[in-house]
Amino acid sequence: MSAIYIHIPFCKQACHYCDFHFSTSLGKKEVMVQALMKEMVLRKNELKGELIETIYFGGGTPSVLDIGEINQLVDAVYTNYQVVQNPEITLEANPDDLSRNRIVELAKSRINRLSIGVQSFFDKDLKLMNRAHNALEAEISIKDASQYFKNISIDLIYGIPGMTNLRWQQNIEKALAFKIPHISSYALTVEPKTALAHFIEKGVVQNVDDEVAQAHFHILSDILADAGYTCYEISNFGKPGYFSKNNTAYWQQKTYLGIGPSAHSYDGERRGWNVRSNPKYIRAIAKGELPMEAEVLSKTDRYNEYVMTGLRTVWGVSLEKIRDLFGEVYEKHIGEQAGKYIASHLLYLDGDTLLATKKGKFLVDGIASDLFMVNLS
Repeated sequence: MSAIYIHIPFCKQACHYCDFHFSTSLGKKEVMVQALMKEMVLRKNELKGELIETIYFGGGTPSVLDIGEINQLVDAVYTNYQVVQNPEITLEANPDDLSRNRIVELAKSRINRLSIGVQSFFDKDLKLMNRAHNALEAEISIKDASQYFKNISIDLIYGIPGMTNLRWQQNIEKALAFKIPHISSYALTVEPKTALAHFIEKGVVQNVDDEVAQAHFHILSDILADAGYTCYEISNFGKPGYFSKNNTAYWQQKTYLGIGPSAHSYDGERRGWNVRSNPKYIRAIAKGELPMEAEVLSKTDRYNEYVMTGLRTVWGVSLEKIRDLFGEVYEKHIGEQAGKYIASHLLYLDGDTLLATKKGKFLVDGIASDLFMVNLS
């Protein structure tokens, strides 16, 4: 099974923390949609007949597309690729784009999962992040969407400067009141060259605090566990039957095709990425060229990626799989490196599977990097 990711590189306005590729000028939106469709044609043989299990519209802000453009892109996938009978088709959407009429339109399309970028239910936080919606719009969009979609996810951000534990807990409780089956939640990070980084440097906004973020993560994990959600990946919590198939494909190293400027692709051995420029992307596609760079992953690269993604998930890292795929040298290495983290109760072994403990989950990226192998091909 494979996945297709379609990057929509447009936003109404720039969030202060975001370093994803997008443009706030929508003048080339129609041309971009045509280019995305043509890229699908140019690359239709890459997946070698594998069935498409998920289609994911990310960005940017995919909800800036009108329903006709969304339908065109979905139809292009069906025309050029083999799609399973009931694929998961997700659209990322901002609350200010989800009027009731818009939700009804989407419900009549092939879109069957909405990922709503709420980020916070407090206007103070939304203003700091320069979000285009307010807290009331967020609540109304979820309430209306729930009448037409069963499969809904929302995004929440924690570790926001000035956010108390109480306000974070209220955010979570507000989300639970809507009885949505999936929540994605991320610590606010300060990316270079963003507005947030500039404001922190100038002292306009206080810096993020890792200890606060860690406390928020544990509050989130405890509350959602009690509410019946599984933390199946560090940033993703789902009720049974509602884990994101798209995201799970990434974490389990399934192949996926990334369509659009800055989109990444992976075929099991090679990773590719499109140019991070709308004009360059459009010009190349118009000439029938793929504006892509690629690298062939070495055995060590693939081992490191498996460790990084596996430790973040509920499925963990299988030592048997490491031995079978990469060899005994890699199995011995991870066993030796993991020992100190097992002793400090940050990792544990369940049979032959290495997993992060509750204490270790928030620290898992740093732990994984220490388990990496270097200097082997």
